[in-house]
Amino acid sequence: MKKSKLKNKVWLYLFIFAFVIILGIWFLQILSLDIYYELSKKSEIKNIATQISKKYTSGDYQNELNKISFEKDVCIEITENSNISYSTDSTSRGCLINSREINEYKLEFMLSGEKSITYKIIHPNFKNKTLIYGVKIEDGTYAFISTSLEPIGATVSLLKRQLILILMIVLILAFLIGNIISRKISNPIEKLTNTSKRMINGNYNVEFKTDSDIEEIKELETTLNNMVEGLSEIDVLRRELLANVSHDLKTPLTLIKANAEIVKDLTYKNKEKRENNLNTIIDEVDRLNLLVEDILDLSKMQSGKIELQKEEFNLNDVIKTIVDKFSVLCEKDGYKIEYIGFDYKVLADKKKIEQVIYNLINNAINYTGEDKKVYVKLLKIKNGIRVEVIDTGKGIDDEDINYIWDKYYKVDKKYKRVTYGTGLGLSIVKNILLQHDFDYGVDSKKGIGTKFYFEIKNTKK
Repeated sequence: MKKSKLKNKVWLYLFIFAFVIILGIWFLQILSLDIYYELSKKSEIKNIATQISKKYTSGDYQNELNKISFEKDVCIEITENSNISYSTDSTSRGCLINSREINEYKLEFMLSGEKSITYKIIHPNFKNKTLIYGVKIEDGTYAFISTSLEPIGATVSLLKRQLILILMIVLILAFLIGNIISRKISNPIEKLTNTSKRMINGNYNVEFKTDSDIEEIKELETTLNNMVEGLSEIDVLRRELLANVSHDLKTPLTLIKANAEIVKDLTYKNKEKRENNLNTIIDEVDRLNLLVEDILDLSKMQSGKIELQKEEFNLNDVIKTIVDKFSVLCEKDGYKIEYIGFDYKVLADKKKIEQVIYNLINNAINYTGEDKKVYVKLLKIKNGIRVEVIDTGKGIDDEDINYIWDKYYKVDKKYKRVTYGTGLGLSIVKNILLQHDFDYGVDSKKGIGTKFYFEIKNTKK
């Protein structure tokens, strides 16, 4: 399909619309005018016949009929027992009632027993069409009304000339108005298009602005500006994500390489040192593997490719198991995890909920205070339960609360590798809870600590 500009399309459609309207008027006023005029005349003389039937019984009906004949421009004849008792001026154009050509039709009608009849004949002298209507007033008495259809010819001729003039004027106006409307619509869109082209190379420092007063274009302008703002933020996050992932990859790779070279060149004969170097390599490989798994999991969740495998399980047992996993860390680095809970069965994806709780506890360990305490609570709420993980750290500023769920978001704006984990934990937590349609959130007080929580409703105890 051949492409064309919006302004040309608008102009063309308006031009075609105007042309179709004129053609419609032409058809209604010229081609169908004869039919409409004739039907109108038939209806008119039938009404006149009704009036004649009513006036005929009055004493001075002839004056009444003369008045009707003059006002309606028709010829009238009353026949009583085959004799004409009343007739208008027979010399009037279109009056064929007293002519020999119509007498046989009149006689045929009076003998037929019909109540009414309509004839359309050609005047022998004037060659114009004449409409004659006969009606039975009472036994032996008939009325005939005649009217000429001649005026329609002159009217049609006048209308044709008038419509040709109107057609030319309308098409010219359509051309001018079409151009004005098309420019009013297309020019703002062209401005928006040209502005959007500047974004191709990643330039988000643009503003969509037009002078249009069209509501839809103003809404499009606002939407595009919001989109640019969103893309700009995404671009910043993308750059930060690349930098952060690069940092997370570079450090373990450097350690792996360094320890591998030490084993190769120095400690390959010393079993104890060799084991230490190899353990470091294994730990860093595990860290890399965890990072890759988190990135893949997050990508799958955000794309909707992971389906939940819901089952009924005891949430209390799950939390205890996860807390126990951190026991080695507690013994090694002095962390203290206190858990308060009770048996409670829930319906959810067990592995995903385990991942949520693990990530929340891991996050609390990374950011808790100098006392290294972390509190985990299972609380009963209306229509369900609530899981809380609390640290005693420095807290989060109000302006940062809404962004902590983003990948690698840095509260202090300076990247720092967390003690444990990959920096994607809270983002994974958010996506899992959204998949389950569970409420979640965070409460934080500066200098006191931070509480992360999520709620599971409509569960089974």
